[in-house]
Amino acid sequence: MSNPRRTPAGTPRSQSIGFEKRTRSECGFDDVESSLAPFGVSASPTHQGKLTKILSYLGPRNPFPAQIGKDDVVWLLDNVAFRAQNGNWHAEFVAAAFDHQASPALVDLVGDIASKVGLSKGDKEEATIEKRIAPFVMEVLPGRQVNLQFDNTAEIRLGPGGRNGISSDVRKVTDGQEGTVVVSKAVVPQGATGMLEMKTVYAEPEGWAVISDVDDTIKVTQTSSPVGILRSTFVSQPTPVQGMPELYAYIQTMVTSSAPWFYLSASPYNLYPFLRKFRDDYFPHGQLILRDSNLMTISGLLSNLTLGTEKYKVDRIEKIHRWLPQRKMILIGDSTQSDPEAYGDACRMFPGWIKLVLIRKVEDIAAVGIQEKNEPQRFEKAFEDLPR
Repeated sequence: MSNPRRTPAGTPRSQSIGFEKRTRSECGFDDVESSLAPFGVSASPTHQGKLTKILSYLGPRNPFPAQIGKDDVVWLLDNVAFRAQNGNWHAEFVAAAFDHQASPALVDLVGDIASKVGLSKGDKEEATIEKRIAPFVMEVLPGRQVNLQFDNTAEIRLGPGGRNGISSDVRKVTDGQEGTVVVSKAVVPQGATGMLEMKTVYAEPEGWAVISDVDDTIKVTQTSSPVGILRSTFVSQPTPVQGMPELYAYIQTMVTSSAPWFYLSASPYNLYPFLRKFRDDYFPHGQLILRDSNLMTISGLLSNLTLGTEKYKVDRIEKIHRWLPQRKMILIGDSTQSDPEAYGDACRMFPGWIKLVLIRKVEDIAAVGIQEKNEPQRFEKAFEDLPR
């Protein structure tokens, strides 16, 4: 069967690209992005040595990684452990390293976003914007090595990270049982801060699993509106889509509480703390999979959520298939982005693996962007040649 990522014109891939271009054009994304206050955050903080900067281009092949310092910020991301073909347990560990000092442009950026969403200067909600914007204006630390204590039994050495300050490593872990949750802690000098603990859920090869989109599937984001994205991300209280927490709780009872969940978002890692808290407040625990980039601009956030989402999601679903090829999968998404096309691609790539696809048809025109996204013809094309 042909790879859906190399499909000719008229296929689901070209359909989703057409929707992306029209949404950005008709909803004014380019105008908003170009009007946002420019600010530069270096990916190479000035206190780093030249050798560290140069070697960071080598990513995980860096022979002399720099260590985490007492003033650094480290994030450890929750994950799922799976059995490799040899029967050993493995998990993908993702860590990010930042400098604790934010860019001097923070004040200007807060004011700019406040004005875009209609707030007055000095509005109390500017404090919320400042808190949520902080991960976008902390300088990333390339070439850093993060060590963690896994379940108080073994030390795992991660990285070193690349130019974006992110390391992503599949590592062998100790044996576990289906549904077991273990906690790991970052081994850092006193003074280092961040999200220094993470959870690993063990998933046996067989059983059920769920892959869920985030924005406008379970969380109100308004991904078809640039101002809506800014408001829901930096100002408003994170709001679950009505009825979805109850639906997910019900699904969890049907597939058993030990079934792994994956939350697949086109957001960059800068939003991980924000999205992790939202997940913990409303939905079953699961691995958040985000774009492996640290975007140092807010226009980059808008682009991430509106460009290339089908290709990105298919790529990440393919990764989950490598981890759990024998699981029975449920995929849940919505009509605002490219979820129908991405999920249709995945069904054709892995026949029989995906047992159920649920698409939330977003009726709010401000959220969906263009009405054609909800037309029956779109879904017929996205799921062409697949069993109803």
